[in-house]
Amino acid sequence: MLNIPEGCFPVSLTKPVTTNGGVTTDYVSLKNAVQAWIVVHLTQAVGHATAFSPYRATAVAPTGAAVLGNVVPIWYGNVSTSSNALAKQTSAVNYTIGVGVTGEAYIIFQIDPANLGGSYDCVGLVVADSSQATNFVEATLWVQPKYASQTADQLDFLTD
Repeated sequence: MLNIPEGCFPVSLTKPVTTNGGVTTDYVSLKNAVQAWIVVHLTQAVGHATAFSPYRATAVAPTGAAVLGNVVPIWYGNVSTSSNALAKQTSAVNYTIGVGVTGEAYIIFQIDPANLGGSYDCVGLVVADSSQATNFVEATLWVQPKYASQTADQLDFLTD
């Protein structure tokens, strides 16, 4: 059984910010992780086909940042509709929300650190420019550590 926060620890990638101008989140080290999930919470007042792209890097600086080399499982749900269930999407290296989507939506990317490739062990998220000052995004990385701990510390994942 997965026990939060001992078995899965939240690390903030970005506080709520406008997608106007685009967003590059913090990068987080997955050296001591078994699995991670980037959970994106989007609030769109104006519909826009905004692209969300997880990136990998060799350091949290983010040194050598590049798009993912392998596809990952993705889930999407518009919680502003009558059917607000998360639905599995086609695995890919990014996800673009539909142009007509307004309200609140969630996008979840499942990241396996073993599939980042080569010396890549850090992840972050790049959100494309929506040109809409009233659209906002926040993102949290949920990390399943290699070793469960009663005193998990966000700093463990923010440093190389």
